[in-house]
Amino acid sequence: MKILVVSHTYIVDLNCEKLRVLANLESDIQVTVVVPQRWIPGGVQNKIIETQFRDEGNFRIVPVSNFSQNNQGLLTFGSDLIKILREFKPDIIQVEQGSKSLAYAELITLNKFLNLKAKNIFFTWWNLPYELKFPISLLEKYNLAHTDGIICGNQDGADILRQRGFQKPIQVMPQLGVDEVVFAPRSQPELMAQYGLHQDDFVVGFVGRFVPEKGIITLINALTKIRDRHWKLLLLGRGELKDKLLEIAVENQIRDRVILVESVPHSEVANYINLMNVLVLPSETTYKFKTMTSVGWKEQFGHVLIEAMAAKVPVIGSDSGEIPHVIHDAGLIFPEGNVDELARCLSCMIDDPELRQNLANLGYMRAMSKYTNTAVAKQQLQFYRQLIEDTIVRTKNTVDRIQNTGEISLPI
Repeated sequence: MKILVVSHTYIVDLNCEKLRVLANLESDIQVTVVVPQRWIPGGVQNKIIETQFRDEGNFRIVPVSNFSQNNQGLLTFGSDLIKILREFKPDIIQVEQGSKSLAYAELITLNKFLNLKAKNIFFTWWNLPYELKFPISLLEKYNLAHTDGIICGNQDGADILRQRGFQKPIQVMPQLGVDEVVFAPRSQPELMAQYGLHQDDFVVGFVGRFVPEKGIITLINALTKIRDRHWKLLLLGRGELKDKLLEIAVENQIRDRVILVESVPHSEVANYINLMNVLVLPSETTYKFKTMTSVGWKEQFGHVLIEAMAAKVPVIGSDSGEIPHVIHDAGLIFPEGNVDELARCLSCMIDDPELRQNLANLGYMRAMSKYTNTAVAKQQLQFYRQLIEDTIVRTKNTVDRIQNTGEISLPI
């Protein structure tokens, strides 16, 4: 099976591990990843990434000339893409830019123009209802009409696509898995000593941006309600709410319990997660208007959850977006924004070592079976095979119908 994946995501080598695993699941699999030749990450004008060709046998990264160097929706590719398609002749084309992207429309069109007969698939994280105006509405209609299957990062996104009339297969799974070698349970005596932690300290952890939608104010307010218990708070990240967090800590006389760590490379995040006795992701849905009728943001996945689960750290999450689906029965879930319920969950974790151990084991088993790079790659391959087999079955049924009824034209 020849698989072509198109996305700026894989400019970052760390993000390629799932696709490397996919390329080595079976001997007949080849994965070619098309990335933009030039890209400006986060729209930072002074930082331009020049991508490089890489050939690892069954796995290749191929830079292609591109238009728009900092906008996913407007990203399209130059004519050198045609040569790659002609030479590689993919069975699967997966574009990871969403249903409204020009790059996806471009690949659909080239697939048809070159008569490749590859399956068209796109990946999306989008999990909010939306309305489109012309001409974007026409673009999405074209893309969906020529889509054979969709991989959605969350269940809400899949539900929205069903509501928009898409009836073909949808697979719900994350874009990237977790590296079980990096995110593994390990003691961290040096880091513990560096931050003055002791074996009997109960460390509540948070990893992410210090912004309102991540619910970090709810977390620290919940901890102020259980000051009588022995805990410390490890905050890993940065953001606009840093001063507010420290202000609340000072007002409630818990500043000495708060450890704030900024600017940690992703390769070191696992070390800090291993300092934690529980990781909390208290994300909160935001709204565009005060009437709370139009959602502005809700959690799309919560990758830090599966990183903690892989490290055998029990997790607590709010019920925002995909979080309950990620945790399932392998952690505690509380109503988003509910300080009292989060305080109750934290108390349960602190007071019940057996509960912590059971949830740590359940989370680990869930991460290993569902969320490692290998597990995600296997799900992806199974989805591809399903699409190809469905086509074979439909073709056979059509041939049988022609033979049985005497029809001489195939249905469009």
